[in-house]
Formats: sequence, C-alpha cells, structure tokens
Amino acid sequence: MAYADHSQGSSRTVSIVIVALIHAVLGYAFVTGLGMKYVKKAAEQLNVIDVKEEPPPPDEEPPPPPPDQPIEPPPVVAPPPIVQTPAPAPTMTVVRTPPPVFNPVPVAAPPPPPAAPPPPPQAATRASPRSQPGSWLSDADYPSRAQREERSGTAGFRLEIGADGRVTNCTITSSTGHADLDEATCRLLPKRARFKPAKGSDGAEMPDTYNGRITWRLPE
Repeated sequence: MAYADHSQGSSRTVSIVIVALIHAVLGYAFVTGLGMKYVKKAAEQLNVIDVKEEPPPPDEEPPPPPPDQPIEPPPVVAPPPIVQTPAPAPTMTVVRTPPPVFNPVPVAAPPPPPAAPPPPPQAATRASPRSQPGSWLSDADYPSRAQREERSGTAGFRLEIGADGRVTNCTITSSTGHADLDEATCRLLPKRARFKPAKGSDGAEMPDTYNGRITWRLPE
C-alpha cells in the first residue's frame, strides 16, 4: 500500500513537468514567429475603406439691410435741482488788543561838519632873491654830455623857501626836454639861490615860494 502511493506521486510530478515544458515551448514559438504570422494574416483580411469628405455647404448670402428708419432723439431729462444748503454764519470773536505803547527813542543829532581849514596865511611881503637869478648858474655848470651833444632848453621851476630865506625844495614845472638838464637845475638852485624871507602882515618872517625860468645855452 505504501508502494502504490509512491508510484502515483512520481507519475504526477513527471506529468506536471511535461506540461510545463509544453507551455514554455508554445509561448516561445508564439512570441518569436507564430504571433507575427497570425498578426499579418489578420491585417490582410481587414477591409480598407476610403472615406471622402463632404464639401462644405455654400456660404449663405447676408440678409438685405433693413430700410432706413428715422433716429428718434433721446428724451430730454432735466437735471435734478441743485439744493443749496445755507452755510452757517462764521463765529466772530472779538479780541481786545491793547494800544501799542510808544516809547520815543532819542535820536542823536549828526555831528557838525568839520570846520574848513583856515586859508594859508598870505605874505604881506613876498620872498625876493638876494642876487640876480642869472648868476645862480654858469657855463661851468653845463652838463658835459649835453654840451657834447649840443642840447639846450629852458626849464621852469618852483622853489619852496623857508622862513630863514633858504631853499628847502625844488620842482620842475616845465621841462627842457632833456632829463640831465632838468636834474642839474633842481640840483644846483637850492645850493646857489638865497632869498630875503617873506613877511606876514604882523611883520613876522614866514615861508614862501618862488617861481622862475632858466635857460641852458651852449657856451660860445
């Protein structure tokens, strides 16, 4: 009894293995070749039908325009009345401002203009030369260069004389046209010229001025 059960189990196992092998072979054959063959045959049996597209319907003509109709004007609508609300009267506040206090500020009077300087005192007796003005210069005083170049001219001068009669300053008022002759004039006159002092109305000696002219001539 135990032997019989063992034989039946072995036969069932062999049958299952064989069936599995058969299924494997059939599956491989179907995947590689058989499947493609049957697919092609089925595709050949399909009927191809050409479907023609129907032409679109013709465009419909637009309806004729309606006859002209008079345009009625829009109704006139009156605007609503403007209601003015009376504004309240402004509130007035009275502020009492005290009157300004006026404090006069004394204004200093401008200083008086300075007094005009007194006029220079006029000499009652003018200063006068103690000797002839022509003797103040000689041919020996002629500048050597001006003599060589044979230049000459007349110089106008003003001498300022002190209260002692001596010349304190010399100014050329009109030039000879030559700087060396003008320079020699004001260099020599203060040394050579001597004056009697001027006197005022009170008899006191005072300064004065003396105006003169001197001509430089070439020695013969």
